Amino acid sequence: MAAPSGAASCEDFAEFQELLRVMRTIDDRIVHELNTTIPTASFVGKIDAGQTCKELYQSLMDAHTSRERIIKNCIAQTSNVVKTLREEREKTQDDLALLKQLRKEQTKV
Repeated sequence: MAAPSGAASCEDFAEFQELLRVMRTIDDRIVHELNTTIPTASFVGKIDAGQTCKELYQSLMDAHTSRERIIKNCIAQTSNVVKTLREEREKTQDDLALLKQLRKEQTKV
């Protein structure tokens, strides 16, 4: 159960949340994954439990690393937008639309 490999879009927060939900699938289904990974008594000799557990662990670590990278990337992107908006706000302090956009981006971070 690999994580989606597309680039994350941080602009649409709902889309970003959906991407994270999809990426959490392996965590949400961990009981099922463990039940299908660890062989029953009838399959003990046919399946290498150690190897399948290592593969499951690696899948979990890959998913966690991927999510962490995407989250940190979006935080950095949105922080840059906030910084730019703050600089613009300092130049034109009476622009209410700019203030609204700045607050929206700050909330996103």
